[in-house]
Amino acid sequence: MSRLLLALVVVILLFGAGTAIHVIWILAVICLILWVAGFLFRPGRHHWYFW
Repeated sequence: MSRLLLALVVVILLFGAGTAIHVIWILAVICLILWVAGFLFRPGRHHWYFW
């Protein structure tokens, strides 16, 4: 019985990790799109930074 519970816990942890990694990839792609948009639609300055 304890092996079954251990296997269930491992499956739940791996499923949770897979979901979290998928969400992190989606956030990374959104940040990349915003970063590229910042380069394309920047103000009149010709610098890549706004200090």
